[in-house]
Amino acid sequence: MNKSELIELVSKSTEVGKKDAEKVVNAVFDTIVAQVAEGNDVRIVGFGTFERRERKEREGCNPQTKEKIVIPASKVPAFKPGKAFKDVVEK
Repeated sequence: MNKSELIELVSKSTEVGKKDAEKVVNAVFDTIVAQVAEGNDVRIVGFGTFERRERKEREGCNPQTKEKIVIPASKVPAFKPGKAFKDVVEK
């Protein structure tokens, strides 16, 4: 499923127009991205948690040259599904 298909389903299930559904979906995504970028967790009970994780600097290997390289520290987004979400997927 892509974003436009998601917007279509939200529009149908909420009985609002596609333009309004698109505004809501975009607002939700933008808010989650902004909060995680600031270092805040976004917890949605029954769904899951969006968070920012920090990776430490580590040593890696260039697969072409086999040369050792240093991979710098970075911040990455992560999602941890909630129990209710896991239970539905498992069935």
